[in-house]
Amino acid sequence: MSKVVESEKMEIECSIEKALNVIGGKWSFLVLRELFEGTKRFGQLQKAISKVSPKALTDTLRHLEDHNVLIRNVYPTVPVTVEYTLTEKGQALHKIIKEMKKWGAYWG
Repeated sequence: MSKVVESEKMEIECSIEKALNVIGGKWSFLVLRELFEGTKRFGQLQKAISKVSPKALTDTLRHLEDHNVLIRNVYPTVPVTVEYTLTEKGQALHKIIKEMKKWGAYWG
């Protein structure tokens, strides 16, 4: 019976690790928070997340795009307009982030 419990525990830990690998670093949570409200441009995200550096924001957006959490749309304007929108996979994180927000409000 002990092996079953250990096996289940390992499976849960691996799933949590997978989720954290997809989400990425601390800035990802704030980017997600902003994109839950709708499509945003880089400048809008940077303004809303005032402490993030342009490099950190770029790296975060690339990471989330590589993991199919968001889509980067480029429009041929002058200058080029780039918008970020959550995918269905990204939208599925909304409940999790909402619960984290509640937890932070209560315990933070």
